[in-house]
Amino acid sequence: MVENQWPVLLSRLDFGWITTLHILYPPLTIGLATLLFFSEFRWVRSGNDHWYRLCRFFEKLLIVNFAAGVATGITMEMAFGILYGPFSQAVGPFFGQVLGYETITAFMYEAGFIGLMIFGWGKVSKRMHLFATFNVALSSAFSAMWILVANSWMQTPTGVTIHDGVFTVKDWWSALVNPDVVYAFPHMLVACLELSLAVVISISAYYLLKRRNVSTFQKAFKYAMLVLVPIAALQIYLGDGMGLTVAEDQKPVLAAMEGHYDTYNPDGSVNTGWHVLAWPNADNTGNAWAITIPHVLSLLETHSWDGKVTGMNAFRANDRPSVPIPFYGFRVMVAVGFAMFGLSLWGLYLWFRGRLAAETVTSHRWFLRAAVASAFLPYLSVWVGWWTREVGRQPWVVYGIMRTADGVSRMSNAQELLWLGCYVVFELAVWGSTWWFLNKIVRNGPDMTSPIPGDGDQNLGELEDAPRFKHDANPTPSPA
Repeated sequence: MVENQWPVLLSRLDFGWITTLHILYPPLTIGLATLLFFSEFRWVRSGNDHWYRLCRFFEKLLIVNFAAGVATGITMEMAFGILYGPFSQAVGPFFGQVLGYETITAFMYEAGFIGLMIFGWGKVSKRMHLFATFNVALSSAFSAMWILVANSWMQTPTGVTIHDGVFTVKDWWSALVNPDVVYAFPHMLVACLELSLAVVISISAYYLLKRRNVSTFQKAFKYAMLVLVPIAALQIYLGDGMGLTVAEDQKPVLAAMEGHYDTYNPDGSVNTGWHVLAWPNADNTGNAWAITIPHVLSLLETHSWDGKVTGMNAFRANDRPSVPIPFYGFRVMVAVGFAMFGLSLWGLYLWFRGRLAAETVTSHRWFLRAAVASAFLPYLSVWVGWWTREVGRQPWVVYGIMRTADGVSRMSNAQELLWLGCYVVFELAVWGSTWWFLNKIVRNGPDMTSPIPGDGDQNLGELEDAPRFKHDANPTPSPA
C-alpha cells in the first residue's frame, strides 16, 4: 500500500469504529421513548397499574441507553474536527449549522424534558408528566432528523456552491430537503421503532419464558407484536424506496450494492440479473463467481422487465466503491427485514387464534425463543445499513464533489493510531458499562411493590394545606 493512503484508511477506520459503536444507542432511545409515551398514555387513560410498572421498568433502560448515546455522540462530533479537519472547514457553513440545530434539539429540548420525565413522578400532574414523555419522544426524533439531513446531504449534496474551497449555501430548502433525506429519514425513524419493538418483545418473551410477571409482560408482548406487523411491512416499503433513490442519484453505489458491472444490452448479451451471492474479481471489473436470477434487478430497480441499470464498468476505476460490504450489507438488511416481518406474522397468527392471552402465551416456547433472539436482528440491520451507506459513498466524503482523501486531517500514522487506540478503549468502556447496567436492570426485573404515584397537583395541594409549623396547627386560609 502506498504511504499516503494510510492516513485516509486510518481516518476511515477510526471514524467507522466510532459510528459503529455510537449507532447502537440512538435508535433505542428514539423508539423506546415513543413506546414509553404509549405505555404511560395507557396508564393515564385506564388506570391499569401494569402499564405504569412497564413504563417505569423500560424507562430505566432508556436512561442508561440515553447516557451512553450522549457520551459516544459527543465523542463522534469531536472526531469530525480531529480526523476530518479540512472537511469540517469546507462544509462548516452548512454542516456546522445543521449539527448546531441537532445540539439544540438533543441537549436543550430533549435533555430538559428527560429530566422532568425521570424525576417528575408524583411531583407534577399525570398529564404534565405525560407531556414531558411526549416531548422526549418528539425531540429525539427531531435530533435524528438533523443527523439524517446532514448525512443525506453528504450523499446527495444540493443547494450549495463552492467558493475558495468552502461550501456556501445558496438554497437552504434544497440543501435541507435533499433527494436522499426524503426516504432516508423515514427509513431510519421506522428502523428505530422496529428495533425498539424488537427489544421490548425480546425482554417480554424472556420474562414469559421464565414465567415471571406474566400478566404484566404479556401486555407489552402482545401490543408490541401487533404493532410490529405494520412497522415491519412499512420498513420493507421504505427500503425499496431508498433503493430507487440510490439508483437515480448514486448509480455507482447501486451497482456496488448489487455487484452489477455490465449495463443491460438490448441485444440480449447482457441482462439485469440479480445476484443472490457473488464475489468481485481482483480488478473490480466483474464477478469472479455469482449465483444470478435473470431480469430481477430490472424489476427491483426500474419496475420493468428490461429496465436499464447502469453497471460499475460505466464509471472510472477510481470512482468505484468497494463492492463486498455494500453488496452483502444490503442482502443482510433485506434478510432481516423479511425475518422481522415473518416473526410479526407468526405473532399475528397466534393472536387471531387467541394464543397470546396471559393464560396461553407461555406454552408457545419456540415462538418465545425466536422472539428473544429477534432483538439482535434490527441491531445487525442498522449496523450493516450504516456500513453500506458510508462505504458505498466512497471515494467521496461529499458525493461527487469532495473526495475523502481531500477531507482527512494531515496527521502522521502514529497520531492516527494513537487516536484510534484511545477511541477503541473509550467506546469499549462505554459499551461494557452500558451492557452491565442493562443486564442488571433486566435481571432484577420491574419494581412491583412501590406505591403508585397519584396526581402531582393533588399532592402539592395537600402540602400547601398541611400545617408548616407546630405553633400553626390551625392555619388561617390565605386570602390568595
